[in-house]
Amino acid sequence: MTYRTVTSRSLIAVGALVLSLAAFAAVCVTRPVPLADTRVYRAEGAAVLGGTDPYGTDLYGTGTGPDASGPGTPGTGLAYPPFAAILFVPTTWLSADALKVVFVLGNLALLALLVRLSLRLVARSAAARSGVPPSAATATATVPVPLPAVMTLAPAVALGLWLEPVARTILLGEITLALACLVLWDLARPDHALGKGFALGIAAGITLTPALFIVYLLLTSRVRQGLTALAAFTGTVLLGMLVLPYASDEFWTRRIFETDRTGAAWAAGNQSLHGLLARLLHTPEPGAVWAALALLTAAAGLWTARRAVVRSGSETWGILLTALTALLVTPVSWSHEWVWCVPLLAALLAEGRLRTAAVAGAVWTARSFWAVPYEGEPALRLPWWQQPLIAPYALCALALLAHAAWHHTRAPVGDGTPLPRRAPAAKDRPPSSTPGRPLTPR
Repeated sequence: MTYRTVTSRSLIAVGALVLSLAAFAAVCVTRPVPLADTRVYRAEGAAVLGGTDPYGTDLYGTGTGPDASGPGTPGTGLAYPPFAAILFVPTTWLSADALKVVFVLGNLALLALLVRLSLRLVARSAAARSGVPPSAATATATVPVPLPAVMTLAPAVALGLWLEPVARTILLGEITLALACLVLWDLARPDHALGKGFALGIAAGITLTPALFIVYLLLTSRVRQGLTALAAFTGTVLLGMLVLPYASDEFWTRRIFETDRTGAAWAAGNQSLHGLLARLLHTPEPGAVWAALALLTAAAGLWTARRAVVRSGSETWGILLTALTALLVTPVSWSHEWVWCVPLLAALLAEGRLRTAAVAGAVWTARSFWAVPYEGEPALRLPWWQQPLIAPYALCALALLAHAAWHHTRAPVGDGTPLPRRAPAAKDRPPSSTPGRPLTPR
């Protein structure tokens, strides 16, 4: 199918993107945009170059955090593994102002890439259900409905820019969009692709949350890909030990257990189960209650993700359910880490679940947790009726996991395309399948 280069619909799509970018720029001009985390990364890279402890207290100075309980506040230090600090060294090559420009433009480009990868993922899944070979689907399709790329990509980026996790990632100068693109690109590739799993292992070496995808690969019988990811992750750990031996020992033996290094775990920005339970139980440390529920959620989420792939043939939902599970069970998942709402909305829209997509889109756009007291101790004393407002992402993710578990349990075996299997060899085929060899009755 061919299309004219310029149509009225494509002009409208591009116009919507331009207006959205202009409105976002106006917001940035009228309110302070600290891009505080760019300074955090720059300080971490400088610590590596200067031979100082990247996990030292007050590494970033006073008042560099986005809020009273966010990253960069006094007394906090590096929360990533040492490998991440090594990767941040190039940020020292630019001035602080130039680095901010690079991060803003880079995150805008990464948003477009994440939308593109999301559309490609749902297209490949839809093509697999209709019997089209996965390789042909990824090569020729971008969305289930054949539309020009500009008519799907431009409006999606224009709307996605206003999702709270995306906007906050850009305003803080975060790397969450880059990590999501790295993981999604790797997992959306065909299973026979060379080195599948390597990029996932690198992402897990930067921040530990994506490591749950390695378990997902192993549970869905992609052992080679899972071991590749595990080997890449191990390589990042070894590189950190080689370049930063003292910092590596400090992180893997002590700092990894400090969940409050990037801010109070009960703050509104933490949308994980840990933050939800801390605020619900009015305690800064939910302890055994959180550990038990986190283990239960991890097991249930991975089980549901496996059934989505093996039973229903939906790689899309296998990946998305694993992402939601990882964000729920990690002790701290700040709101900007939930950029996985972009492929989630793409999957819901592609399957025609318009009402569910509208509700999910409203949840990730409303910013309800900034409308209640969220700084310091007041976040631990909220009444019960304000709890849903301050934990919308966690509650929405739990509801989606529960619905997916119910749906994929009811789905009959073989509903969809299961994982690709090796074609039977000629000697294993029945005689009737061999060309030119008719069956001879015995």
